[in-house]
Amino acid sequence: MEPHARSRPTRRPWTAALHRIGDRHLTPLHILAALLAVPEDDGLDVLRDLYPLAPWLGPAIAELERLPLAQWQGEHTRLFVSGYPSTPCPPFESAYRHGQMGGTAASELARLYLRAGLQATGAPADFLGTLLECAALLEEQGDPGQVLLELWDEHLLRWLPRFAQDLQTHSVLGLYQLLGAELARLAEGASHD
Repeated sequence: MEPHARSRPTRRPWTAALHRIGDRHLTPLHILAALLAVPEDDGLDVLRDLYPLAPWLGPAIAELERLPLAQWQGEHTRLFVSGYPSTPCPPFESAYRHGQMGGTAASELARLYLRAGLQATGAPADFLGTLLECAALLEEQGDPGQVLLELWDEHLLRWLPRFAQDLQTHSVLGLYQLLGAELARLAEGASHD
């Protein structure tokens, strides 16, 4: 998620999370978005760096320290990319709301981002990480509320609670169960605002 007028090379989510930690710009929304990324070689180090900002990661870090990276990557793939016989938690609004990738939600979100002066880069517009990054940017910019409110009411709250529940139900790893619980809390808090 970047300002529309600029074109910068995109960073991998784990590296971007570390960069923000150093710059003190990391918010809970950024953390949640980063945790949806494919775990890389530095993934456990990133989680350790995130721990002071997100102590709920403690049990997941302890579990992942005992597992090979390939097992973590395999769980990520099974949950989010290509589980068999179906992918239990595709992190895309179109998949949840329309039953297929690339539904109308993706084009609606691309237009919403443009109205906010943003553009999705490196991931589809309806990828949950993209939506969370957009919400974080709008909060940082002090969005007067209309675009941010639309992002939550017309998009995130329509599927995030179900995605969060599915993640808690289908994940074998504590990291993704905890992520589901945090996403559920986020949705619950947003629905009361």
